[in-house]
Amino acid sequence: MLILQDITYIHPNRDLLFADIDLIINKQDKVALIGNNGSGKSTLLKIFAGELQPTSGLVKTSSIPYYVPQIFGQYNHYTIAEALRINHKLNALKEILNGHLTEENMTLLDDDWAIEERCREALAYWKLDEFELSQKMESLSGGQKTKVFLAGIGIHRPEIVLLDEPSNHLDEFGRNMLYHYITNTTNTLLFVSHDRTLLNLLDTVCELSNHGISTYGGNYEFYAEQKMIESDALGQDLKSKEKALRKAKEIEKESLERQQKLDARGKKKQEKAGLPTISMKTFKNSAEKSTSRMKGVHAEKVGAISQELTQLRKELSGVDKMKIDFDNSALHKGKILVTARNVNFAYGGQQLWKQPLSFQITSGERLAVKGLNGSGKTTLIKMILGELMPRFGTIDRADVKAIYIDQDYSLIDNKLSVYEQAQQFNSGALQEHDIKIRLNRFLFTKEYWDKLCLALSGGEKMRLMLCSLIISSQAPDIIVLDEPTNNLDIQNIEILTSAIDQYQGTLIVVSHDEYFLKEINVKNSMILGQ
Repeated sequence: MLILQDITYIHPNRDLLFADIDLIINKQDKVALIGNNGSGKSTLLKIFAGELQPTSGLVKTSSIPYYVPQIFGQYNHYTIAEALRINHKLNALKEILNGHLTEENMTLLDDDWAIEERCREALAYWKLDEFELSQKMESLSGGQKTKVFLAGIGIHRPEIVLLDEPSNHLDEFGRNMLYHYITNTTNTLLFVSHDRTLLNLLDTVCELSNHGISTYGGNYEFYAEQKMIESDALGQDLKSKEKALRKAKEIEKESLERQQKLDARGKKKQEKAGLPTISMKTFKNSAEKSTSRMKGVHAEKVGAISQELTQLRKELSGVDKMKIDFDNSALHKGKILVTARNVNFAYGGQQLWKQPLSFQITSGERLAVKGLNGSGKTTLIKMILGELMPRFGTIDRADVKAIYIDQDYSLIDNKLSVYEQAQQFNSGALQEHDIKIRLNRFLFTKEYWDKLCLALSGGEKMRLMLCSLIISSQAPDIIVLDEPTNNLDIQNIEILTSAIDQYQGTLIVVSHDEYFLKEINVKNSMILGQ
């Protein structure tokens, strides 16, 4: 069981992250924790794991949780055994078998005589047989590091498992193994993930936001349906409030015009009656006070409705706030862009693919490039873009404009401000105010314009990349997306999906995210390494 009571966390710089969080996860529950980037999901997971202490509140766990982190750089100088925190136990076993039967070694081993066998079995299960426990973590790929920590579940055999974006670096094979574990385990699970396929395997979704934690009793599809209902209700509230604001402003205008006519008519009567100046001044002051009171009453009403409307607009999701208008590619649909005949590449004299590749890519096509880690996906993309020439075979390319967007959004220059970055793509000589209008559409308000791109999150860089492409006077003929959902939260994945849905050019996507591929209508696949 996992329990949080009135948990508050304040950053060392005194910024409040979240407050008064309550959550109960019962034995063998499988719960997803979702929320926008920066909402505090990973922090909450670390608090459960005991790696961070809350500023206030109470944390209870029925046993020590096993924690799989999202970021592994801090473990690079560790061995696999050290990263998994089993090095002391393994050393103690080795010492005992060598005759050093000390009390300290017996305490460290804690009667766990099968530790070595479990290590071998767990590493073999995750296809890490070739690695020794003494090997440094820095020699492993991102996917292999993830698998090391997943193997730790079989080694430590915990009751409670906490996982932070576990599918991020896994290839399709690794993801399927992870999905199998989630489906069949009796562990109590708490996940932070944006992988919608994974989220659909769980029976509870908890959303962390600035309102606290909201619990939805179902998988991701159920959560999405409920959010759609909430969004539709919010949309109706917005329309109703906007109508009320227009009506209030019309009434305000009509009332003031009527009062002004009455005041003017009264003034003429007073003048015709030839009243003394002092009486005229009294009448004027009275009319001005009456008009002022009326203005105050209407201004208060309009202001209250405007404030309510502003608050409702803040509740809108990023997708609902944004306006995306991709230009179409200038190429006619079906034009042959790339033709490859028996192409192959070689590293160290070893051909990359067992069978040479032959294929065509046509304008308007949506193609997924799939394969296990190390199957040559990146090499193939570079060949398609003309950055690499095949060692064998031929590849012909049409003269087209192509954009390659990797998962780190390297097209964004971290030294530039947000506005300067947008200006880099201003090939149509847009005026400054036009660029800023487009930045606003992508949720970059004036507070962002002078902010360095270096300080942007992955989701913000993605939005700035999309905004820059829209600012460009000519849409690219080909967009290549390399693992585009890896560093994005669900809201930003929805924004990316909405943008790509409207793009009419050629799309090539390297991704293991089947849910995303289905949403952007990718129907053709090229699978490497088969």
